[in-house]
Amino acid sequence: MASLRRTGPVAIGHQESPSLLVGEGHPPLFILGPCVIESRSHALEVAHRIAEIRNTLKISVVFKASYDKANRTSRKSFRGIGKKEGLEVLAEVRSRHGLPVLSDVHTPDEVPDAASVLDILQIPAFLSRQTDLLEAAGRSGRPVHLKKGQFMAPEDMGPAARKISETGNNRILLCERGTTFGYHNLVVDFRSLAIMAKLAYPVIFDGTHSVQSPGGAGDRSGGDRTFVPLLVRAAMAAGCDGLFLETHPDPDKAPSDGPNMIPLSELPTLLEQAVELHEYRSKRVSDRAFSTEKESQQ
Repeated sequence: MASLRRTGPVAIGHQESPSLLVGEGHPPLFILGPCVIESRSHALEVAHRIAEIRNTLKISVVFKASYDKANRTSRKSFRGIGKKEGLEVLAEVRSRHGLPVLSDVHTPDEVPDAASVLDILQIPAFLSRQTDLLEAAGRSGRPVHLKKGQFMAPEDMGPAARKISETGNNRILLCERGTTFGYHNLVVDFRSLAIMAKLAYPVIFDGTHSVQSPGGAGDRSGGDRTFVPLLVRAAMAAGCDGLFLETHPDPDKAPSDGPNMIPLSELPTLLEQAVELHEYRSKRVSDRAFSTEKESQQ
């Protein structure tokens, strides 16, 4: 059955010989790793396990970890090991395990150094409309993972994405990570996956930040990881091009976003389910929600 989704493909790596292609008709992309780089040894430990999972399941994986979490609830919270050391760790992850790497950028000045190492630049949700940052990321030529702000409607990602594409860079991934619902709560409107897909960029679903309770634990964010599998299965069945999932050997001891993260031991089963649902949806479901206005009238 022909799919009505028209997303991508976006090349990860060199455009002439990319290591991965993301979009409709291609395998789902899994962006996996801890919230923050806690130390070199911890990042390499998690990357080693993720590489083993990739090899066993034969899936497309990007390793993610932030070298600086600039938007923590409290200034006393752990932010990471910093840009210089963090980029060195991420470069080592890629060279050791053959994993493309992703991290956040927060200011235009950060972009050149980050782009010299990272395979994908990530724009945090809170910064998803920052023109100077988006333009700098676009000019880098690297793929840009643009997270939808918790305050934004899915169709509002069009103007945000154009700030990147008008630099000449169309290597854009859009990410749904939940929408603010009252205080300390996020909800996911799965219609957004279809609405953003009509922009023709691959759509990634962030299953772990979607269960976050922003600022809900006083001086830090809370969350409930028990709902992650439910949301992930719903997103893959509805239609998306991949998942963003933060994972940790012992989330309850993590210095950042522990309540949302999936234990590494539980990750393989969830990924297997996600692959199965993606295959079913892409081969057996043709949903008019993804068609353009012109296609809907035919």
